[in-house]
Amino acid sequence: MDEGRPSRVAGAAAGLVAGGVAVGVAHLVAGLVRPESSPVLAVGGLVVDSTPRRVRDAVIHTFGTADKPVLLATIGVVVAGFAAAVGVLAARRLDRGLIAVGVLGLAGTLAVLTRPSPRVVDLIPTILGTAAGCLALRHLLRTPAGNDPAGEWDRRAFLVTAGWLAAGAAVAGIGGRWLAGLRFSAAGSRAAVRLPAPASPAPPLPPAADPQAGGVPYLTPSADFYRVDTALVVPQVAAETWSLRVHGMVRTEVSLSYADLLAMPMVERVVTLACVSNEVGGPYVGTARWLGVPVSAVLDRAGLDPNADQLVCRSHDGMTIGAPTRIVTDGRDALLAVGMNGEPLPIEHGFPVRMVVPGLYGYCSACKWLIDIEAATFGEYDAYWVRQGWAQVAEIRTESRIDTPRPGSTIPARRTAVAGVAWAQHRGISAVEVAVDGGPWERARLASEPTKDAWRLWTYAWDAQPGKHTLAVRATDGTGAPQTSMPADPYPSGATGYHTVEVTVR
Repeated sequence: MDEGRPSRVAGAAAGLVAGGVAVGVAHLVAGLVRPESSPVLAVGGLVVDSTPRRVRDAVIHTFGTADKPVLLATIGVVVAGFAAAVGVLAARRLDRGLIAVGVLGLAGTLAVLTRPSPRVVDLIPTILGTAAGCLALRHLLRTPAGNDPAGEWDRRAFLVTAGWLAAGAAVAGIGGRWLAGLRFSAAGSRAAVRLPAPASPAPPLPPAADPQAGGVPYLTPSADFYRVDTALVVPQVAAETWSLRVHGMVRTEVSLSYADLLAMPMVERVVTLACVSNEVGGPYVGTARWLGVPVSAVLDRAGLDPNADQLVCRSHDGMTIGAPTRIVTDGRDALLAVGMNGEPLPIEHGFPVRMVVPGLYGYCSACKWLIDIEAATFGEYDAYWVRQGWAQVAEIRTESRIDTPRPGSTIPARRTAVAGVAWAQHRGISAVEVAVDGGPWERARLASEPTKDAWRLWTYAWDAQPGKHTLAVRATDGTGAPQTSMPADPYPSGATGYHTVEVTVR
């Protein structure tokens, strides 16, 4: 038996274990309530919303689509640090340590309340997790010797108890994830969907400009399609319970079920989507075959007020996307998409329904997990990304990218195919040119263009000579307007400039 109070190290260990118990229990209960009620996810969402744009952009630039796991891991490290500090405090004064746990629980509760559309039941995981953490901390730091409640603190008993509690916390956390998947996963609902044949099919896909050139395929596989959103947990929405409400500045409010939507005439189109945060030459652009109902068909049912210049689209997770009505209704194939590349939408890409609007960056058009469309005006409402400082409306800029050879690669001295893609959605691409080492611009060979709403493949035959070389590409859109050479960051309405690649020829 160890005389006196626990050491600082023991206190820190007790705090870490108690913190693990609190988080584990909260995750377990969230698996019963709903995944979004987890305090860790709520804190993560609050961090995302309150982080300065430049910091957030730097994180995305550094970690790419791994930014969410990195954020959650960082939150875990911070929580562990706080928990250890609380444990050290509790080892000296247990009552103060318990108060500190309560304060952390209160912070988690407030974070939950800041999330879009919070429910009273969403508070249950945080409350029970905080209570479990307090009990665990109290028990660990009052572990008596033998069966004597008045005995001194016993290190051996502490280690045994800490081990059992840590194991229980791990089981609770894993169990919460399992329960969430069992109770809320939309995978079964998606597997049961049978998409109707399109009344208006997409045109045949074009052959490559040069089949031997490499580069990217015309259609981006769904598994490889970029994903940029703020959802720390992918929303799970069953098609059987999904509904879309169309309201606001309309003649008649409309409510559609998934079955109602599938019963409407379907349109299939090949459309390239791009994220406004994509840097020149970046990966956040992809092309897919989309199946859906024209947005205009739904708006016609509701009777859109001509004074409504914005469609405020709301996601199941509370995200708001503001799409301009003048573009959505100008005759282009703006869709309420239910299918992607011949299958129901992948869950991470918006199942059951998302919006696809050719020519607009995703942040002002491509609402995933769509459940609500409100006809409004830009003057009365700013959607999420506009409140973050991005432009109200941003039409996709003319861009081009070199996909092969890869940057920094070494290639043999011979005739080499330089290949890539160029896009200017809803304007099309009329020309692509390549320059080597700042020399004259020379025309690339273009694949056919079945639609102006998708990117265009191109290839250029280059007689590569030994040495280090810089390749540059530029495009001209279907109206004859050239791609701008002026470099600009993505903020606030899309990046500009020429994509360049440096290679070594031997």
